[in-house]
Parts: sequence; structure tokens; C-alpha cells
Amino acid sequence: MIFADTPGMHIKSTKVMNRLLNKSAASLVKDSDLILFVIQRASMQELDHLVLEKIKESDSRVICVINKSDQVDDKNKLLPLIAQLQDAYNFLDIIPISAINDEGIEELEKLILSYLPENKHIYGEEGSEINQDNFMVSELVREKIIRSLGDELPHDTFVQVEQLEDEKDIVRIHVIIFVARQTQKQIVIGQKGEVLKRIGTQARIDLEKYYGKKVFLKTWVKVKKNWNTDSDYLQSLGVGGSYES
Repeated sequence: MIFADTPGMHIKSTKVMNRLLNKSAASLVKDSDLILFVIQRASMQELDHLVLEKIKESDSRVICVINKSDQVDDKNKLLPLIAQLQDAYNFLDIIPISAINDEGIEELEKLILSYLPENKHIYGEEGSEINQDNFMVSELVREKIIRSLGDELPHDTFVQVEQLEDEKDIVRIHVIIFVARQTQKQIVIGQKGEVLKRIGTQARIDLEKYYGKKVFLKTWVKVKKNWNTDSDYLQSLGVGGSYES
């Protein structure tokens, strides 16, 4: 099973991002057995409509996921949106969840398993393990960034695994946290490096549980100006100043 995440849904619309998103979404939609169309709270944004139009062109199998339902005080307020979604597309299911509170996640997993077809393996066992490890490291670090900073730094970060050496008694990992602006770099680092140290410590604890042995995690924060609107750079990262802790 391969998961592909089309980024940028929450990023302010620009000509570059729209062009990249059009190309990326079209490619992913075409090759996907099942799509999770994720929107936030009780409304659809401009890029949500853009992606949905691409989905409509392919007549794909899609589950609609309404995330951050915990931020809606009255769940009845979701009913107009659900009705709008039902009129907009023939979704397999529409399910509200709260990822941060782990609400609805188990039900969503069951839905995914019920709709996914069985296919032959695309990658060999060794390549699959490497891709999975890089993905897990990147997502665990990024999760800690979001949990530590919340709305202070919404989603303008990308975590790239530079080195991953799985030795007998220890796993050595180097990652770079990319941000779009110098001010964001200071936010991620924090005063005297406290925020970055906390992010690294929390990620290391989870990674040691994942690997079942000691993990040495080294992190840097680097600024890549407007990386989230640079189509060539995004594609080089596999998406369609430094500080050491």
C-alpha cells in the first residue's frame, strides 16, 4: 500500500502553486485506487474546489474526510457542508474526524481497508523498507513541529531525511527542517534552541519506539525562500543559515 500526499492545500493560492498542484493532483488522481479528499472544519477553500475539479475529471473512488471536527462546537453545523459535498461528488463515504484527538481515525482506517483492492507489490522488500523509514522519520519530526508550534507555524515546513543509518545497536538519523522565511527559522529554533531541542527529543523518543533501539537524531533548520511556491524545488524534494541540535 502506497500513500501519496498532495501538499499545499492550506497554502495561499499563487500561480506557481496552482500550476504545480494541477499537475501533481492530476497525476496522483489518475494512478490512485482510492483518494482521501481532506478538508478542514466546516468549509471548502479555493484549493479544495480546485482539487475536487481534478477528481471529477477522473471519476475516481473517493472518501471525503472532514478534519478538525473538534473545532466545531455543534456537529449539526457540519450538516450543510455534508449536503454540499454530497451534491458536489459521489463520494464513497463522508466522515468527520479529529486527527489531533484521534477521533474517527479507527473508523476511517476501516473504511480505507474496505475499499482498497489487493494489488501486486510495486517495490521490492528492501526498497519498500527504506521508503517507509524515511517517511516515518519525516512525518514524526513534522508532527512534533506542529504539536509544538500549533497555529504559530501552520504548515510551512518540510522535513527531509539527509542520512539514515540503521546499525546494530543504534540508528543514526540526520534531518533538515525547511522553512520559507528567516522569521520562521527563529520560531522553530526558539530561544537558545529550546524549541528545536524539544522537537528533536520528542521525535527521538517516538523513533526509538519505532525501531526498538537507541536513536541518534540530528536536526538542522534551513531557510529556502518561497520553497512552497517553487515548483522545481518541490519536485526535487519528492513533492510533485543552519542550526544544529
